[in-house]
Amino acid sequence: MKKFKIAYLGGGSKQWARTFMTDLALSEGLEGEIGLYDIDEPAAILNKKIGEQINKNPKAITKINYVVYSSLQDCLKDANFVVISILPGTFEEMRSDVHAPEQYGIYQSVGDTAGPGGVLRAMRTVPIYEEFARNIELYCPNAWVINFTNPMSICVKTLYDVFPKIKAFGCCHEVFHAQEFLCCVLKEECNITATRKDIYTDACGVNHFTWITEAKYRSLDLLSLLPSFISKFYEEGYSESGDRFLFEKDCFAYGNKVKMNLYQRYGALGAAGDRHLVEFMNPNWYLGNPKMVKSWKYNLTTVDFRIQQMKERIEESQALAEGKKILDLKPSGEEATDLMKAILGHQTIISNVNMPNQGQCPQLPIGAIVETNCIFENDQVKPIVSKPLPLSVLHMVERACNNIDTLYEGIKERDLDKIFACFMNQALCSSLSLEEGRKLFKEMISNTKLYLKNYYSNLEEYIK
Repeated sequence: MKKFKIAYLGGGSKQWARTFMTDLALSEGLEGEIGLYDIDEPAAILNKKIGEQINKNPKAITKINYVVYSSLQDCLKDANFVVISILPGTFEEMRSDVHAPEQYGIYQSVGDTAGPGGVLRAMRTVPIYEEFARNIELYCPNAWVINFTNPMSICVKTLYDVFPKIKAFGCCHEVFHAQEFLCCVLKEECNITATRKDIYTDACGVNHFTWITEAKYRSLDLLSLLPSFISKFYEEGYSESGDRFLFEKDCFAYGNKVKMNLYQRYGALGAAGDRHLVEFMNPNWYLGNPKMVKSWKYNLTTVDFRIQQMKERIEESQALAEGKKILDLKPSGEEATDLMKAILGHQTIISNVNMPNQGQCPQLPIGAIVETNCIFENDQVKPIVSKPLPLSVLHMVERACNNIDTLYEGIKERDLDKIFACFMNQALCSSLSLEEGRKLFKEMISNTKLYLKNYYSNLEEYIK
């Protein structure tokens, strides 16, 4: 068996790294080294210890050699795969991203992709990804690069713009949840139990704003079952998690009421979670205020909650690293390791990923980063041409797509006025006057200037 090297950028991750290491341990045909690189090196060292504890677990099929690197370049050198999962900034910057706009009546359920929070997060992220791309070109130009960081679309766009020959794609599990929701529809309407891998969905759009226009279980049209299902469960909501009402106690869960309403309006099913979908649309539809949010059966996730959750994860990581707690090894449901195995030639898989548009979304601009199904096999990722979106949906997706491209150009050029124009064109900012928007934009820049000042030479002058 040929051994390989995975360079993990953000190798001190408190959540995704553990998921990835577990899935690797449970995968046959994947053996080699994971190089962990993180600006928080102690966190990477902790994950190395957790990985070594996973290796000792009797359920582990594959043993991985974990190596911590102090240098990005050394970590990347001769890598076959590069996995990127980073937090651009700290939770204090995220606090500003999510909560600063609330003084203007702008609420964000996530705040990492669209809306004012998504713009500021992108401003911090793009310069980091420019460095990643330049170094990948130098030290492992033939590696496959898998991105998990948000904002997904602009991260992948940066990689391809800086290194056009890069082999990169972005993975997101939001469509998986929509597939699980359709399995619930199948069970309720036909009493058929299936897993998401038993059904086929045609998904198309931009990350976190993808849409399903076709869904089948064998020859059964799943979308045709939705009107009956919606008539029964619309008012109460229906979480796909196994607990229908999980959204009442889990701030990341939702009742798919937004998804059902969008299907009634447009005849296509929003494929991302409700928390993401609402941030791309007029806030008066679903996101006008906390009371409205509750009526649509989803939640606003506060940064205070995320900070407390991170504290608990760090404590758990310490216990796992010291062997005081044993990690229960079970598949996560994510597909990264399966996609890697397909690229290595072990299997063929169809999955939704984010890549430049080569025509797989005929209605969207060539080169835009789009999310569709792709075929993975033998060192190839081949996009599948998606079905057309309804025009009313297409117009919303076009706006999101154009915002991503405009925002990227503004950040690439370090043009704060161009970035501001994109900031104001976010659907969630539609109620702001120009004066309010400028004031909010400057305030949010000021709140995160520690992570911007090295990249934007006129920053201090701009925010005066």
